[in-house]
Amino acid sequence: MRIGELAERTGVSTRSLRYYEQQGMITARRTANGYRDYDESAVRLVTEIRELLAAGFGLEDARPFVECLRAGHAAGDACPESVAVYRRRLAEIDAELRALITRRAAVADQLARACPGCALSREAHHDHTDHRKLRRAGASGGQAGARRVLGRLVPAVPDDRTDP
Repeated sequence: MRIGELAERTGVSTRSLRYYEQQGMITARRTANGYRDYDESAVRLVTEIRELLAAGFGLEDARPFVECLRAGHAAGDACPESVAVYRRRLAEIDAELRALITRRAAVADQLARACPGCALSREAHHDHTDHRKLRRAGASGGQAGARRVLGRLVPAVPDDRTDP
């Protein structure tokens, strides 16, 4: 199929398809007149790439999934290399969540110091599971609370990267 048809079938721009090809994620044969000619498997590869990008993965993160599909597996995450990418990305997200919860607790503490009688609304009260008013200035909490809340939201996933 030509690049326009692949773009239409996958909902991806021709520019993105050329970029994926440049990065070695998909391949095309060239016809006698120089047009790109993709086989049917390109639809599955591009779909996998787009789903991973939409989930927050980078293009390089998608490479093991594409290679797994090219190796003949029915799913891009059927290979150990793909599972390792999932684990690494979950560990990164866990770290981001911890940092966000810690930052949020610091801002909430600043609000409590600036306005001792103020309380957060229930909707904005995600760092306290018991929905009580904000702690007064000088009360303990902070990081221990962030770990407690994160543990309830997302179980920790070990990062099994081999690089330092």
